[in-house]
Amino acid sequence: MRLLHLITKVDPRAGGPIEGVLRIHEALVALGHESELVSLDDPAAPWVRDCPAPLHALGPSRGAYQYNPDAVAWLRAHAGRYDAVIVNGLWQYAGFAAWRALRSAPTPYFVYTHGMLDPWFKRRYPLKHLKKWLYWPWAEYRVLRDAAAVIFTCEEERLLARQSFWLYRAREVVGSYGTSEPPSDAAALSEAFLARFPELRGKRSLLYLGRIHEKKGGDLLVDAFARVATESPELQLVMAGPGDKRLVAQLQNRATELGVAGRITWTGMLQGDLKWGAFHSADAFCLPSHQENFGIAVVEALACGKPVLISDKVNIWREIVQDGAGLVAPDTLAGTVDTLQRWLALSPTEVAAMRLAARRSFRDRFQVEQVAQTLVRIVSERAPGPGSAAPADARPAKAAMLPESQ
Repeated sequence: MRLLHLITKVDPRAGGPIEGVLRIHEALVALGHESELVSLDDPAAPWVRDCPAPLHALGPSRGAYQYNPDAVAWLRAHAGRYDAVIVNGLWQYAGFAAWRALRSAPTPYFVYTHGMLDPWFKRRYPLKHLKKWLYWPWAEYRVLRDAAAVIFTCEEERLLARQSFWLYRAREVVGSYGTSEPPSDAAALSEAFLARFPELRGKRSLLYLGRIHEKKGGDLLVDAFARVATESPELQLVMAGPGDKRLVAQLQNRATELGVAGRITWTGMLQGDLKWGAFHSADAFCLPSHQENFGIAVVEALACGKPVLISDKVNIWREIVQDGAGLVAPDTLAGTVDTLQRWLALSPTEVAAMRLAARRSFRDRFQVEQVAQTLVRIVSERAPGPGSAAPADARPAKAAMLPESQ
């Protein structure tokens, strides 16, 4: 099978979607399939040059919406070379370009929403949601309606997606998502990370790794850490990831006010061996997010055998609880404090059991080879395209709809 992954940007600073796409690409190739990427990036961008997968960069694109006048023509000209196009994400021009180019084409397209229909955004940004309503019926609604399937990474994401817009129709299917096995030389990777950040040597460290963004609950984590830090003098918090400089400064100022600035290490963005070294040297991974579709970093922590301390707004929280791979609480200060205190109260035997459960959860649910096989199966079953009758498990779910002629 030959698949084309369409994504707005391949910049690793954009977070989980591009990381997931690259891991799925690697797994598809390893399974004997062909896989390429197309993005709306400027071909001169450094992350385009460094992309490890075959990439067609169609930019530069315009504005926050990333409008690209060449995208539709390129897709119409080249889509026939592929069995399917996989659209990653909503609310930017890439998905609408796929709809314009492929809605009546022999090559079907599929959509991963990556949590971008989560009702949290409606509640947190009501004015932005109103703005989205102005073009939802004419763009994203159609992108979803005419896709061969809209692939959700877990059941929680599928159910939440129905709550954002009453005008909604999609051929829903729950697939899976995950990442590849981490590098195996844990001791060397951990040592390299500790050499870079020697203040962590000999400490018990809690790791946050991801974008520094308000939805991720960084403020909750800093405040909760300050609550438990006095009880555990050996505890250190690692805040790793790129983010808005103003928000990072606010969090750092808050740490100073709470008297824990010296016990928080801010690493900036970590990639490659340093990223894996951060995971391997940590005692647990923390993500008290207010909204998290899947959380690639959560799965990476599981792959490294690390317990995950997360909120119940991380959509795979049920799987974590079922597998005993971590601790879960509400996305509040009290909930975040609760997960930290419960983890600190675990005996060494209980911690060891949770580490084993984390690895088992990754192996059984989130290995990217399984994700790639599931994607191939979904595409194969629906290869005739959106004009054909959908299988029983993928009939359009709808709350209300425009006339089909629109």
